[in-house]
Amino acid sequence: MLAVRDDGKWACYEYCEWVSRQNGKGGILEARALTGFLLLGEQLILWSAHLYKTAMELFRRVKALIRALGTKVKPTDDNLWLVPAVVTDEVTGAPREEKVLVKISNTNGDEGFERLDTGARILFIARSAGGGRGMSGDVNIIDETFAYTREQHSALLYTLSARPNPQFIYTSSPPLKGDTGEIMYDLRRRGDPTAPRTDEDGPWEQDPSLGYRDWGHAGDLEDIRVDIDDPAAAVEVNPAYGIRISLETIQRELRSDRAGYPRERLGIWPREIRSQSGGVISAEQWRNQRDLNAGNPQAVVRPRDAVFVIEVNSTRTHTTIVAVGRRPDGTLLVSIVDHRPGTKWAPARMAELKRQYDPLFIVAQDKGPTGTLLPELAELGIKPAEDRECPRRGDLVVPWAAEVAIAYGLFLDAVVDQRILFHLDEAPLNLALAATDTRSLSGGTAWDYHDPASAPLLAATFGTWAVLTVKVPPPKRSAYEDDNELMVV
Repeated sequence: MLAVRDDGKWACYEYCEWVSRQNGKGGILEARALTGFLLLGEQLILWSAHLYKTAMELFRRVKALIRALGTKVKPTDDNLWLVPAVVTDEVTGAPREEKVLVKISNTNGDEGFERLDTGARILFIARSAGGGRGMSGDVNIIDETFAYTREQHSALLYTLSARPNPQFIYTSSPPLKGDTGEIMYDLRRRGDPTAPRTDEDGPWEQDPSLGYRDWGHAGDLEDIRVDIDDPAAAVEVNPAYGIRISLETIQRELRSDRAGYPRERLGIWPREIRSQSGGVISAEQWRNQRDLNAGNPQAVVRPRDAVFVIEVNSTRTHTTIVAVGRRPDGTLLVSIVDHRPGTKWAPARMAELKRQYDPLFIVAQDKGPTGTLLPELAELGIKPAEDRECPRRGDLVVPWAAEVAIAYGLFLDAVVDQRILFHLDEAPLNLALAATDTRSLSGGTAWDYHDPASAPLLAATFGTWAVLTVKVPPPKRSAYEDDNELMVV
C-alpha cells in the first residue's frame, strides 16, 4: 500500500484489500491513516463508512490509538494531546521527531483529528451522494466497499484531482448479493485476471496504478470449489487465523450459519448480476438501434408528430429536453432537443418549442427535481390536461408512479425485443444509458433517477410511454417533421 515509484509518487493510486470478516482490515486502515497523519505530512485523510454509526466506531478506535500514543496536555481536557510525529526542520528541511499538539473533535458531524502545527486532519464521514464534495483530500479510505455506490464514488473520487500524490484505498468482505457492490465488481475486473468477464468487458489488462489483493477462494457462491466442512479451507484464506480467529470459532460459525459461511468466512463472492442498464440493454444492442443516418441530420426521417419531455437531473445541475415520435414506417425516433446546465432556462425553452413545433404532448414528472418547474410551465400556458384520459394537443401529461414502471418496460421492449426505437447516437443519452441503474417501483422496475447522468434516459423513457399509451389527438403535420436543425446540445 505504501510502495512508491522512482519519482516518489505512490505505486498504487488505488489499493484494494478484500478479506473475510474480523481479519484486521480496520487495523491496516488505522496504521495507514496514522502514518499519513503523523509521519508523511498528508493534509487531509477522509475515512468513510456506509453508516454513520460505523464511521463513529472507527473514529473511537483511532481516538484510542491517539491517546495511547500521546500524553494529555491538561488533566481536565480529554481533547488535546501531545503525540510524537515527524516535523520538518525550518532551517535544514530535514525531518525530525517531535511531539505535536493533536486536537480531537467530538462535534456531531465533524468528528476527527487535527494537528495544530500543520493543520493536517483525519475526518470520518458517512457516505452519501454528496458526502466529500468540496473537500480536496490526500487519501480517501473506503471502508466496507460492498456498500459503496457509483454515485458515492463520483462524489469522493474527484476530491483527489488537485492533490500532488493522492491515494484511494478500498477494504471489504465480498459483496452481499450479486446485484450490489458494483464498484467492487468493477475493481475485481480491473485487478483480478481470473475474474468472470463478458465479451463487453474485453480481455484483462494489468492496471499499473491499482494494487489488488483478494484473500478469498475462487469461484462464486453458485460454484463453490472447496469443501466448506474442511477447516483448512478457512485457514487458507483468513490471515488472522491463530491470532484472533480460532478453529473453535470457525467450527461454530459453520454450524450456526452454513448458508452465509462461504461468503463471510471463506471470502467467496456471489455471482454478479448486472442490475445496471448495461445488463439490461447491452452496448451492442444500443449501437444496433442507432439510426443509419445519425451522422447526417439532413437525411434523418423524423416523426410527423413528436412528444417533448423535460427532465431535471437529481443534482439539479442539468436539464434535458427530449423529443420522441412515431415515424411513417411505424418506428420510434428519440432525439435530444436541448441539454444544458441549470434549470432556469428550461420552462421558457419548452414554451418556445411548443409555439414552434406544436407537439402532441409535453411530458414532465410532478415529483422530484422536475416537479419544481411545473408552476412556471403553467404560467407559460403549459398545464396538465383537464381530461387525463383524453388530453388535447400541447397539454402537459404527467406519468403516475405505476406508469413510471410501465414506461421502463415499454422502453426496454421497444429497444430489445421489438427493436422499433432508434436514436441519433447522442452523447448525453449514451452516457445516461451506461450510467443509470434500475430500482424497484410499484411492483415493477424503473430507472434509478439518483444518478446525475440519468435525465436524458428518463426523458426518452417517458416520451416512449406517452407515444405508445396516451390517446393521441387528431393527426396534424408538425414543423418538427421537417426541422433537422432542432437539436441544441
